[in-house]
Amino acid sequence: MAHGGEVLGFEEYVRTRQDALLRSARRLVPDPVDAQDLLQTALVRTYGRWEGIADKRLADAYLRRVMINTRTEWWRARKLEEVPTEQLPESSMDDSTEQHADRALLMDIMKVLAPKQRSVVVLRHWEQMSTEETAAALGMSAGTVKSTLHRALARLREELESRDREERMSSALEREERERCAA
Repeated sequence: MAHGGEVLGFEEYVRTRQDALLRSARRLVPDPVDAQDLLQTALVRTYGRWEGIADKRLADAYLRRVMINTRTEWWRARKLEEVPTEQLPESSMDDSTEQHADRALLMDIMKVLAPKQRSVVVLRHWEQMSTEETAAALGMSAGTVKSTLHRALARLREELESRDREERMSSALEREERERCAA
């Protein structure tokens, strides 16, 4: 009988947490279809170990760890060929246009990070996990989390500055072109 209860417990967990878990998957892999595959694969892998998760409050952290490991396996096997996508991640309705644009830019520049760096940034900043929680989730030391996060944020800053310079150059060239045509 306990086994049937575990199955129902797992189904209830998936039903209540699916949206949040899918959002986590979308932060790990930009393509919506890959994100759905990632979540489904992680759920299948977690289902087999559901009874072993004594404290179900840790289920989200466990599942995120499974998603990260699965994504890393896929990346190593090159299942995930990262390509720019026209489709941006869903956002809540009350977001202002500017916040939406900022989030879209951030999702785009996250692609420059290595998978390990992206995982650390996602868990620390989006999932609001502590350094220790992130270290436990990723199976690394707290020091490695800190140094990886430091390098990742520096890389993101570099990429933002580079894009900002490109945009300013492009705007200046467009202005010159308009002035030349108007003359």
